[in-house]
Amino acid sequence: MKRMLISTLTMTVIITGCSVPTAPESVGPLHGIFSQPVGRSASTKVPSGPDKSVGIVYSRNTQTNRAYLNDYRANAGTGFGQSLLVQSIHDAYVATSTPDRAVDWVKASLQRQFGSVTEYPDMQSLRAARPDVAAVVDARSQLITSRSSDVEADVSAHFYDRNLDYIGTARGYDTKSLSPLWADYKRSEEIVADINEQQEVQVRALQKFDQSLSNLLTGPTSNVSMIDDNKSDKLY
Repeated sequence: MKRMLISTLTMTVIITGCSVPTAPESVGPLHGIFSQPVGRSASTKVPSGPDKSVGIVYSRNTQTNRAYLNDYRANAGTGFGQSLLVQSIHDAYVATSTPDRAVDWVKASLQRQFGSVTEYPDMQSLRAARPDVAAVVDARSQLITSRSSDVEADVSAHFYDRNLDYIGTARGYDTKSLSPLWADYKRSEEIVADINEQQEVQVRALQKFDQSLSNLLTGPTSNVSMIDDNKSDKLY
């Protein structure tokens, strides 16, 4: 009876006390980036190496996603019942919602492939700097909430030559549907394990991105498919 009471109390706190935000609606990864149509580059591969520079612009999704993860982390365990939330559950929510995980990972991956990696606030600034390669980085996440246990992570980098003509795209995607966190048979250890799984989904997506990036840099771009996204801006 006591164990059932504790379990019910834990679930109530998770539902009412952990009012984490839901993932925002996404837009096309190139939404608002280019002011005119983009052509297809004559390059058959993305030029990389220690003598090549790459400039990064972050998509609107990426910026919105970072704000979403900041809110998710800030709201983990807030509201009614905050003092009763199991600390390990709160810590798992915080640890698995690092706002810059995707951005830092992608930047580190590019630093291993290019001599210099520079972030720009917009495409106009990047165009003026004229790096050897331009990359539009798009990152999206969907984490656990009290109403959904579906987890999703999607990260991509769209590459362009010095003239901002499209070369190819590297992408990593992963998803998983977990059992509901609020199921009354779950112990706190099982809840923590499920919450931690959403970090594993993010990491797997980033690992797939690295493999896609490697394929893009070592093989002809004709063998690398463009992202099939009906909401994406026209690339060429």
